[in-house]
Amino acid sequence: RWIDANPEIFKRLAANPLFEIGNHGTAHRPLSVNGKSVYNISGTASPEEVEREIEGNSRKIEKLTGKRPLFFRSGTAYYDDEAVRIARANGVEIAGFEVIADAGATLGAEEVARRIKNARSGDIVIAHMNHPESGTRQGIIDAVSSLRAAGFEFVRLSDVKNRIRRLP
Repeated sequence: RWIDANPEIFKRLAANPLFEIGNHGTAHRPLSVNGKSVYNISGTASPEEVEREIEGNSRKIEKLTGKRPLFFRSGTAYYDDEAVRIARANGVEIAGFEVIADAGATLGAEEVARRIKNARSGDIVIAHMNHPESGTRQGIIDAVSSLRAAGFEFVRLSDVKNRIRRLP
């Protein structure tokens, strides 16, 4: 939905070598084969729905960028074991995270920056750039500037893919 609503921004991000486009699902649903609900969001309810949730968005991203996304994170970051197996069979790796920088774009810039600056080396940080009215953008700018000045480097998941701990 975000890609459809923001095609020009998506194209700019996809062309920027600092960004790696991953798959967050076609309908932003938890991934299960039995419909498990997480945060009041109904999960996929069958193996076929799991595959559609992954593949619909993967195909769209590949069509627009010429590259199939390597990583997938479901809405709510929930997966059952069968959904993880299906994801891997579809050629994607589950992307987890250690730090939720902006609590779903509900936090101010100062708190977003604090959370990112408290991340440890190697942590994966997620934030929601799809809400420009939130403190996410400014918080990321502040934190990244501070961390770079302290000697930190930032990498894309694909740069460290072989060092990422896999879900069982």
